[in-house]
Amino acid sequence: MSETNTVVSEAVSTASGFPPTTIAVFVGLAICALLLDLMTHRKDKPITLMGASLWTIFWIVLSLGFAGFLYVNHSPEVASLFLTGYALEKVLSVDNLFVFMAIFAWFKVPQGLRHRVLYWGVIGAIVFRMVFVAIGSGLLVFGPWVEILFAAIVIWTAVMMLRSGGDDGDEEEDYSQHIAYRFAKKLFPVWPHLYGHNFFVRREQLQAELQKPENKDITLPAKGMLFATPLFLCVCVVEVSDVLFAFDSVPAVIAVSREPLIVYSAMIFAILGLRTMYFVLEALKRYLVHLEKAVIVLLFFIGAKLALNATNHLFHHGYSIDPNTSLFIVLGVLAVGIIASALFPERDDDDPESEAA
Repeated sequence: MSETNTVVSEAVSTASGFPPTTIAVFVGLAICALLLDLMTHRKDKPITLMGASLWTIFWIVLSLGFAGFLYVNHSPEVASLFLTGYALEKVLSVDNLFVFMAIFAWFKVPQGLRHRVLYWGVIGAIVFRMVFVAIGSGLLVFGPWVEILFAAIVIWTAVMMLRSGGDDGDEEEDYSQHIAYRFAKKLFPVWPHLYGHNFFVRREQLQAELQKPENKDITLPAKGMLFATPLFLCVCVVEVSDVLFAFDSVPAVIAVSREPLIVYSAMIFAILGLRTMYFVLEALKRYLVHLEKAVIVLLFFIGAKLALNATNHLFHHGYSIDPNTSLFIVLGVLAVGIIASALFPERDDDDPESEAA
């Protein structure tokens, strides 16, 4: 009985029984943010580094505003849990964005169209995170062994990243073998070239395209009135890749709190700023050479935190990591990764100055 009470009491302590007002504020902010993002990036123009940086700051300020709302209306601990989950999801998303860069390069998506693909990627991430958070939070009722499973998933991800040597996608992968790519090609016939910013194009539109000299070797299949473009295939690959990444990010954020609203709101506010953060990271990728190492360290930390919580429930050793300590560790490791990248940049083997040295 004491073990059961310990588990329940800890869950209740992190779940303050959020009133409808808090839920309404979160949902309202999320919907308004999505609409704002859609309205302000409607044109097929590249997002500049300055513009992306300003928007990234805006999304961070918005998230801090929601944390302030939780601080005032609930408690400092609830705000700290939200910020820790937010920072974790933000940092773990860095590796996702590096993969998205490789996907865009393989599909040869122009800069002016990447934000369109990312917008639908964000929509998909919001939906699938909600599903995964509901499943993950529900599984925790089966006891601490589920936390041990989550810890194993997170640590395994860190080990695989460590074994890959921090390779963030410099070697081009053949995404034509990706499961999402092959499945989409089975659903729709595919036009091999981009057609503006369209995900689909009608057969009658392609009849005119076939008259162009560069398309003289292309023949349309006899069946099919609607053809998918490479942009749609790119969206499919991005969506499925993000779902696969969620298998480690969701357990990581659940390690911070068992309260579904804290977990989901932290992830959603982090995801909302990903579209503009992508363009910041794309510009700074060559300089943030040690950031992925910081992500690996954080994954090991989260795995250890999950295991510590689970073993405390099983063996009552009394050791735990409080929310404020978790927040400082996450921010500290992230800061070390950024500072190390500035102080110890990787040498370019093709640089004649480095060869001379």
